[in-house]
Amino acid sequence: MKKRKLSFFDIWNMSFGYLGIQMGFALQNANASRILQIFGADVHSLSWFWIVAPLMGLIVQPIIGHYSDRTWTRFGRRKPYFLIGSILAAIGLILMPQSAMLTAFMPALWVGAGMLMIMDASFNIAMEPFRALVADLLPADQRTLGFSVQTALIGFGAVIGSWLPYALSNWFGVSSEANPGEVPYHLILSFIIGAFVLVGAVLLTVSTTREYSPEELEAFDKAEGIVHEKEEKASLLNIFDDFRNMPQTMRQLGWVQFFSWFALFGMWVFTTPAIAHHVYNLPLEDTHSKTYQEAGDWVGIIFGVYNAVSAVFAFFLPAIAKKIGRKSTHAFSLIVGGIGLISVYFVPNPNWLIVSMIGVGIAWASILAMPYAILSGSIPAKKMGVYMGIFNFFIVVPQIINAIIGGPIVKYIYGGNPIYAIVTSGVAFIIAALFAFRVKDEDDTVKL
Repeated sequence: MKKRKLSFFDIWNMSFGYLGIQMGFALQNANASRILQIFGADVHSLSWFWIVAPLMGLIVQPIIGHYSDRTWTRFGRRKPYFLIGSILAAIGLILMPQSAMLTAFMPALWVGAGMLMIMDASFNIAMEPFRALVADLLPADQRTLGFSVQTALIGFGAVIGSWLPYALSNWFGVSSEANPGEVPYHLILSFIIGAFVLVGAVLLTVSTTREYSPEELEAFDKAEGIVHEKEEKASLLNIFDDFRNMPQTMRQLGWVQFFSWFALFGMWVFTTPAIAHHVYNLPLEDTHSKTYQEAGDWVGIIFGVYNAVSAVFAFFLPAIAKKIGRKSTHAFSLIVGGIGLISVYFVPNPNWLIVSMIGVGIAWASILAMPYAILSGSIPAKKMGVYMGIFNFFIVVPQIINAIIGGPIVKYIYGGNPIYAIVTSGVAFIIAALFAFRVKDEDDTVKL
């Protein structure tokens, strides 16, 4: 008994919800620092506010993975989780830029930080089951394609989310100006649109995708010679046992993920102040001028560029991996991304940042696809959700570390200049690439 091969259209539909999730995620990544600075956060404390993002992932994803492995309802196994997560994330998207409405309860900065926490917890509830869904439904020889299509949809959604504020302001005439301490209306409207697209995209996946039952998945594993251990009592404590017993491939990928996501976190947190200060020559304390808003909107544009590049490059990943192997594809992509981030320091004007982000887009496409394609071949379907959740440890822990030390490093070592945090992220990408060459890929047919 084997899993049936799915058509490209079926694979597209089952991952389409990720377009909406990533649109909301991109709005957050490109604009959360700007919004928090508008509410009064200084550049040195930004990473501390962002710590809620990886902290929510650390707590939520293994739990969601654990229970989604053991869930079966008339709506499916994974689908209830990303549907609920999308609705909660949409609420956070709508309320975060409008936190000033709730200042009767606490300062807008703290309300905004709370909405950021809600969004991140909800995105994590929605995202982890999507990863497991690809591994659940696709046979081994279609998983690289599945994760690549998912990466492409992530890229398309992120482009829309990243460019939306710029488009509303420059193409549709929505006001981008506001008084000090107030979020411009084009940002508020962008987040509202993102919330509705998020829920709509996930509903499309829910309505068009059929999941295999637990009995069918177990039969598939038996047909492939995968022997399950004696059924264990469902308990969150099992997560610690699973962590200790993780496959060797997963441990090796952990180091690759660590440095990759340390780099990404630094880029997301510090790009807006770095570009405003280093490229637009604005003082760090300027967070409300028209030029600062232009710099923030341009960060959205270049973030959209790297996501657009990742969406296109994702379709080439299966062919490249077939030629040189998955781990080599991933390593070379990370090196290109590292060079792209380091080059930000040297750009003569904002337009050259587009070139820098092309390299980042190549790395981002591979980060979203290759580690999961490699990992899925080393773990049984019965534990796919929990191991995908545990794998998230190697994503969130480096972000938490960066959140704790990133601000002080910028303040005390980099002299308050956030551009050096971007360069550090580039170096971290290259270190991740060196670890990628050492990974053992169980399913890779190309041995270099």
